[in-house]
Amino acid sequence: MSLVALAAAAAAGPIQFTSLHVSPIALDLGIIQIRWYSLGYIAGILIGWWYLTKLIDQPGAPMARRHADDFVFYATLGIILGGRIGYVLFYDPWMLKEPLQVLRLWDGGMSFHGGALGTVVAMILLARKNGLSALRIHDYVACCAPFGLFFVRLANFANGELWGRVTDVPWAIVFPNPDAGPYPRHPSQLYEAGLEGIVMFCVLSFLFWRTDARYRPGMLLGAFLLEYGLSRFIVEYFREPDVQLGILPWGLSMGQTLSAPMVVVGLYFILTSKGRRVQIEPTSGSVPVA
Repeated sequence: MSLVALAAAAAAGPIQFTSLHVSPIALDLGIIQIRWYSLGYIAGILIGWWYLTKLIDQPGAPMARRHADDFVFYATLGIILGGRIGYVLFYDPWMLKEPLQVLRLWDGGMSFHGGALGTVVAMILLARKNGLSALRIHDYVACCAPFGLFFVRLANFANGELWGRVTDVPWAIVFPNPDAGPYPRHPSQLYEAGLEGIVMFCVLSFLFWRTDARYRPGMLLGAFLLEYGLSRFIVEYFREPDVQLGILPWGLSMGQTLSAPMVVVGLYFILTSKGRRVQIEPTSGSVPVA
């Protein structure tokens, strides 16, 4: 849809999701359908792995290329298993009444917080197996995470899921899902794609390439946790709470409840990172890298 047509549609009233001609199916081969949701995860993992290889090419990297290659396997399992288990435990425990539903990944239903915990386990296992610094690995992997967050949020939008709250802003969208009703809503998926993907990438890239943050273990990880936690906490005010949970008794959504500790932990890592600064000895010459 052209920008002119989109502007005209917005002026005439709320944008109809169907008028955007967005489909959750990227390619229909008849016997099999390839969905944007699956491609989002694949793109995030592959591009993240490629970017990680660029980061570890810089002096003082906490791991070698072979470790990065191994990590792709560990991380993929951590993201998929952790994301799905986290969704079931945090958002839809009633799914356990029909265990086969847990395996239907193509229907959506993945938790970022669960996937993040799965990836943390993967990094710890990789570090222990190879005698590496788990915290410094976290720093480098954190810089790669925005790719996956960006693509998966776009896939959420293509699926017409995780829509926002009812609003009258000019860019409001009416999603076709019956649960969304005939109401114009915030495209909160796109807000998250921008904040968790684009803004996060810019912040972490600046810290990595323009400062000495990578020589202060925990600094980049802390920045990631702080930025994600704040972004998710704020966007939750525009995103419709999960219908099966709603607003929790303490006045927050589940997303906010899980994100608040990330802000606290992120601040801790940032404020204490200077005390963990490491000196990286050169592989040639006599001048330390940092």
